[in-house]
Amino acid sequence: MQQQPADRYAPQRARGKGRLVTKAFGGRTRLAELFQEGCAKIRLPETFSPEMEAILINTSGGLTGGDVIEWSVAAAASTRLSVTTQANEKIYKASADTASVSTRISVGPSASVHWLPQETILFDQASLTRRLDVELSDTSEFLAVEAVLLGRKAMGEAVANGTFRDRWRIRRDGQLLHAEDMKLEGEIERLTRATAVLSGQVAFATLFYAGPLTDALLPKLRACLEGTAGGASTWNGKIIARLVAADGYALRKILTPVISVLRNGAPVPKVWNI
Repeated sequence: MQQQPADRYAPQRARGKGRLVTKAFGGRTRLAELFQEGCAKIRLPETFSPEMEAILINTSGGLTGGDVIEWSVAAAASTRLSVTTQANEKIYKASADTASVSTRISVGPSASVHWLPQETILFDQASLTRRLDVELSDTSEFLAVEAVLLGRKAMGEAVANGTFRDRWRIRRDGQLLHAEDMKLEGEIERLTRATAVLSGQVAFATLFYAGPLTDALLPKLRACLEGTAGGASTWNGKIIARLVAADGYALRKILTPVISVLRNGAPVPKVWNI
């Protein structure tokens, strides 16, 4: 009997690549380049402002071990772009390997990019490796939000075991401005009970801002965070805020006004409320 190749019955994996490039034209932000492949789709809803909004969509409906998605965003000089996701990204149980999500963003002189994906939900025994690489100019503005839910508490879900790796590298004019690496691996539920980690909370977020409004926004941000389990600091021309909450609903109640503060009063993208 003829032996079949070992990979003949390998599980099907999701693959996706999306790239968006803007240009300035007639005082508005216009599309210069759009590329999408596989499960990665990009939609540009009509707006009535000079800015552009992009919505990223993973048509596979979620990610598991071995799935790979790559996003790339480039904002040309004097353009303004907000990027969000259609829904929460769900990371399901991985039988092998890890789901990989990488994002590359470049922000030109006097340009602005607000990276505002909705929350990522990890399920028990999920494995996710995520990377964010950003290149800024000296006069650009960049806001980033990444929020994670360890299961959906309202659904009785919990993440006992799994892997979550998150790597950020943000540079300004080629010089490293911000670097951080997070790794939750193994018995996540036990690990996150530690006071120095999440103190039993299952929802958390990191926010980053660099731009001309850093000094003006910090006191407003701290006032917004008063009474919450969150905090914010500024140094070297950037703001870093950390938030934790008991569940996704509680986190979003904090996250929504905080994002609005860092957007200088502008609300979260409308898709967040659908």
